[in-house]
Formats: sequence, structure tokens, C-alpha cells
Amino acid sequence: MIVLAGTIGAGKSSLAKALGEYLGTEVFYESVDNNPVLDLYYKDPKKYAFLLQIYFLNKRFESIKAAYRQDNNILDRSIFEDELFLTLNYKNGNVTKIELEIYKELLSNMMEELEGMPKKRPDLLVYIDVSFETMLSRIKQRGRDFEQVDDQPDLEAYYRQVHEEYPGWYENYSASPKISINGDETDFVNNPKDLAKVLTKIDNELSKLGLT
Repeated sequence: MIVLAGTIGAGKSSLAKALGEYLGTEVFYESVDNNPVLDLYYKDPKKYAFLLQIYFLNKRFESIKAAYRQDNNILDRSIFEDELFLTLNYKNGNVTKIELEIYKELLSNMMEELEGMPKKRPDLLVYIDVSFETMLSRIKQRGRDFEQVDDQPDLEAYYRQVHEEYPGWYENYSASPKISINGDETDFVNNPKDLAKVLTKIDNELSKLGLT
């Protein structure tokens, strides 16, 4: 099981799709396009932050349970990153301390449940590291109206917060082996040659781990 990680707009879904085709395996995508809360959150984060993160947590728990039951699969974002986003919303005053504590307790209980699954952890985490400028460019490129920063300085500031949190999150991640992909030097979203290089790097890492 390969888990992708990275900030909003890093290119996780694009790489997940390419990896799924390359390895011939199923991809579990993040619930965005059919998410009934996400648009509401962008309009009123103080009202909907907690509900949004509970929605994501539930969907990611569902996906990782399904993935753990199978031999080979890819998740384009996982439960391991969830707390980062709720903690940011707490820092920004969008959720209360009680909500944060309830969320952490629920997440802890879910992680204990995963200990009883056939597979105990991902085989590899692939972290996509991009600059803030690349992050904004890819958000604009995929064109979701509610994500655009035009005339929304608060949203751009939030994106910058998320971007700044990720290097530390990746440094502290210890649930599985991990590698980092430079998403600025390799434009795997738009350049087939760069994509081939990234796929080869991941394949080589899987070989080192005895997984191919």
C-alpha cells in the first residue's frame, strides 16, 4: 500500500492516478468533488471546520480500512495527515479546544482499530514537496471555484499556513518508510518525461523494500 502526502495542490491525485495505472492497482481518492461540506467550509470556516474534518476523517478511515484488506493499492491522501488540518483550524479559532480534544480522542480510537487489520501500516509514503508558488499554480490549474485565492487574502494566508506545516509533518512521520519527491524540479503533472522519472524512483524504492 502506497500513501501519497503533500499540501493542497501538490499533485497527489495526478500522481495517484499515474501510479495506479503503472502498477495496475486500485486507487482510493480523497472525497472532494462529492463532498457536501467543503464548499460550505470555504465560505464559513468557523461554522463548518469541525464538521468538515469529521467528514474527512470518516471517509479516510473507510478508505484505509478497505485498502488494508487488499494486497496492493494507493491512497491519494490518508488518515495520517488529518490532525494537521484540524490543529490549524484550532490555531485560527475555527474550532474550540473541546472540539479538538474530541477529534483527537476519536482519531486515537480509529488508529487503535487499524491495529487489528490484516496490514498494520502503509508500505511506503510518498511525500510531494512543492513551493508555495507551485501550490497556488496547481490549485488554479485544476479550477475548483471555491479554492481560488483571487480577491480572498484570508484564503491565501490559510494556504500559506498549510504549506508551512508540511515539512515538519513529513519530518516527524514515522508510520512507514517514506520518500520525498521534489514537485518543482519534476513536473509530473504536465511532463510525461518527469512523470516517468518519478515512477522509476518509486519503483526503485519499492524494490529496496522487497515489494516488487
